[in-house]
Amino acid sequence: MNYLLTIGLLLFSNIFMTFAWYGHLKLAEYSWFSKLSLFGVILISWLIAFFEYCFQVPANRIGYEGNGGAFSLLQLKIIQEVITLVVFVVFSAIAFQTTIKLNHIIGFVFLILAVYFIFK
Repeated sequence: MNYLLTIGLLLFSNIFMTFAWYGHLKLAEYSWFSKLSLFGVILISWLIAFFEYCFQVPANRIGYEGNGGAFSLLQLKIIQEVITLVVFVVFSAIAFQTTIKLNHIIGFVFLILAVYFIFK
């Protein structure tokens, strides 16, 4: 069951990470936010990223096979990367109306293949 907890924590971590890294681009559309200095934007991003770490660190500690978890270090990393890209695609589609094109789909297929080979 640790594997589900690990994946869930990684999912929440990446939601916070995406908002910390890219949310300010969307928030810049609001006048109150666009008046903030770069330092102010960085502080807000750091506050959001704090919660990313609150999920990321436990996910890796719980999920790592060296601590009794289900995943090797390489497996944890590939899971992290796939979740990161999935969360980012959903975020960009919702917040920025980004269109997913054929080359993106082909790239995702290669990611699925990477997951397959990493876990073999």
